[in-house]
Amino acid sequence: MSGDEQAISFSTFAISLATNAAVFFGDIAEPGSSTPAEPNMEGARHMISVLEMLQTKTQGNLTPQERELLEQILYELRMRFVEAQQGEKRIIEP
Repeated sequence: MSGDEQAISFSTFAISLATNAAVFFGDIAEPGSSTPAEPNMEGARHMISVLEMLQTKTQGNLTPQERELLEQILYELRMRFVEAQQGEKRIIEP
């Protein structure tokens, strides 16, 4: 594979972590599966914690766009966590 195919940016990394959280919430299916698994709130909480740690460790080193993306991802995941704790289900249309 060429370097372009292997290139990963901070944004794609943060989005991949958010996607993992969506899998843990049961909002989307795991790769290779056609149906979402049962919610795993501990896994979702862990992914949020990883993103929070990433935010702390990269403070002052991100571009404005990267910082905004990370803040938005964390906001959305925290809100989703509250919804999930209250038993709300989310259906994400393909």
